[in-house]
Order: sequence, then structure tokens, then C-alpha cells
Amino acid sequence: MFKNVFRSGFLIRTVHVILTWVITLILFLHDTDLRRQEENGELMKPVAFSLLVLLSVMLYFTVSLMDPGFVLSDSTKCAQGSSEELEEMIPQNPSPRLRRCGYCLLQQPMRAKHCQTCKHCVRRFDHHCPWIDNCVGERNHRWFIIYLTVQLLALLWAMQISWSGFHTAITWKLWLSVNGFLLATLCVVGVFSLVAVLLLGCHLYLISINSTTWEFMSRHRISYLKSYGDEENPFDRGILCNLWDFFCMCRTVMWEQVYYRGRHNHV
Repeated sequence: MFKNVFRSGFLIRTVHVILTWVITLILFLHDTDLRRQEENGELMKPVAFSLLVLLSVMLYFTVSLMDPGFVLSDSTKCAQGSSEELEEMIPQNPSPRLRRCGYCLLQQPMRAKHCQTCKHCVRRFDHHCPWIDNCVGERNHRWFIIYLTVQLLALLWAMQISWSGFHTAITWKLWLSVNGFLLATLCVVGVFSLVAVLLLGCHLYLISINSTTWEFMSRHRISYLKSYGDEENPFDRGILCNLWDFFCMCRTVMWEQVYYRGRHNHV
């Protein structure tokens, strides 16, 4: 029973929630800007900060629990439209051919990859994130970016609040006894802020060139990218189009069609 609970991501999600609210309580209980504003009856900023933290937790569970784009049947059956439309989209005898997964034995759509942790192939696979215990793929990638953005805003605000609560003291021992919890909070929040900044920056760059973490790190092993140079990407439609497609197009994409169009232009 306990193995199933831990395997399901219950432990990591519980740690995330507990850590989030412990840090929030420390910021409210110490003599910080939040505490002083609350005591003076200025509730706008304390309520706004609490709502931002609550929103970050809700987005965390949204990204963690939603389907990232699992491939549950052959790609030809999942594709929108009839088989005749599919044949028009994909040239006959394409190269490279769509392959069958060696683990789940399903035909993988282009840009899909099997995740051995989730035991499924994932459409437009980006990576498996251990912190959310879920894959980041075609269906939840944009929500992952929104979560990172909200989480970063909450972390940066928490850093400012914790910094406002430090007080001077005569000796280092007395200073640590007064500010110890705030110092630990500032260190934890600072580390998570740095990680969030790096993750968000890397993902926004990859989105702007219409690439994924898996494709960027392993392009020399991916059949449909081997014929392209290091700086070439058959899915790249320009920064604005890539950003628009990522954030505004909420549908399953036939990447085969985009690929062969890019391959034709490349040739």
C-alpha cells in the first residue's frame, strides 16, 4: 500500500504543499511587511500574496495531475480527420518512417517519446519532471509555463517579504536566534527562485524556436532531426508564430505535416 502511495507522487506533492504553507506562515508570523500591514489593517497586499500562493498551488496540481498527452492508441487512429485526409497530409513512403514504440508497441506520432516512469508515450514530449511527478508534453506544457511564471512571482515576492523582516542585534548568536527562521526561509526561497528563473528562461527559449528539451538535448539520436544541421529545425516557423502556436493553439497538432513542409523548404 505504502509503495503505491509513494509511487503515485503523493509524497512529493505533500512535501510541496507543506513547504509552501510553512514558508507562508513564517512570513506572516514574523515581523515582516505582511505582518505589519495586517496589524495596521492594510489587508490588500496580505490578501493578494495569499491568493498568489494559492494560485501557484492550484496550478501545481493542475500540471501534476493532468494528462500530458499520453498516446493511448495508434497515431493513425488518434489523428483528427479520416484516413484519406491523413494520407494527403503525409507523403507516401515518408522518410523517416513513423516508428512503433519498443515498450508499449503503439505507433508513435512524430515528436512523441516513451516515458519509462509514466509507462506511456507522450505527444510532443518535453521531459519528465520529478517535482510534479508527471511528464511535460503537448497538453500540459503551456500550463507548466504558466505555473513556473506564477511560482516565480510568488517566490520573488516572498524574498522581498522575508528580507523586510530582518532585525539587527548586538551579537551574531542573538542575530541568528532572532532571524534564524527568516534566514532559512530566504535561503530556500532564493534557491527555488534561481531554479525557476533558469527553467522558465530555458523553456521560453525552446518555445521560441519550437523545440523541446528532449529534441534539444538528444537531436543527434532522433531520426527526424539527423538530416538537419545543429542550427536547423523543421518545426521552426519564426519566433512570433511559434509563441502564438504554443500559447494560443489548443489542439492536437499533426507534426508530420509541419515536418514535411519544412523538409520540402529545406530541400
